[in-house]
Amino acid sequence: MYKSLKKVANFIIPKQVLRKNEIFLRKLISIKYKGKKHKCNICNFQLKQFIELKNNDLLCPRCGSRSRTRRLFLQLEKSNLLSGQVLHFSPPRSLFEKLKKQKGLSYFGSDFENEFLADHNYDITSITRESNFFDFIICYHVLEHIENDQAAMKELYRVLKPSGSCYIQTPFKEGDIYEDIKITTPKERKKAFGQEDHVRIYSINGLKKRLESVGFMVETKIYENDFYLGLKNETVIVARKN
Repeated sequence: MYKSLKKVANFIIPKQVLRKNEIFLRKLISIKYKGKKHKCNICNFQLKQFIELKNNDLLCPRCGSRSRTRRLFLQLEKSNLLSGQVLHFSPPRSLFEKLKKQKGLSYFGSDFENEFLADHNYDITSITRESNFFDFIICYHVLEHIENDQAAMKELYRVLKPSGSCYIQTPFKEGDIYEDIKITTPKERKKAFGQEDHVRIYSINGLKKRLESVGFMVETKIYENDFYLGLKNETVIVARKN
């Protein structure tokens, strides 16, 4: 049902109108999913099932959050990281609206290509902020889109305060990082890297080494499934600045 409705809506309703009315539309759709088996920890909606996407990810019908977004919010709350100056690249709507309302938090949501709700449009390879400005940075599913990823990593390190940390996530593969500057068309990139606008696939160790090369201390965190909250197995890189 959800997939069919989304397909029809995207076909007949302009993107700007959909974005403006997304919350209302989701509330209508989510009535069908109301129940007691699960809970979304972002919008606190209790539901009988999450919506399973083609990639097996689990979507909340009420707020549109994916598994990784719910996991991220859970870890932010547990780690007491929701304070000070926080930079968030390409924020999902559900989390953007949640963190904008967070007391004691100066939240900087940034989207460079006008695809997400955001108040800023920082170029991750040249962030227009002074050094040592942010207490915490969220960089989820961004670096695999950036051709000069080491320039981006240097900027993340520069604008982060000493003792600050950056949560990073990308798709991962076994072995080494796979990238090829000769692969440039959307069709080629989708075949090679899994998505039309990706320029590489990282390995966990490969990303760790690149982050360490610009000065970060790096920790790998691995999380397991959580049935009730609809969370999948995933890996998060935590990069810290001394």
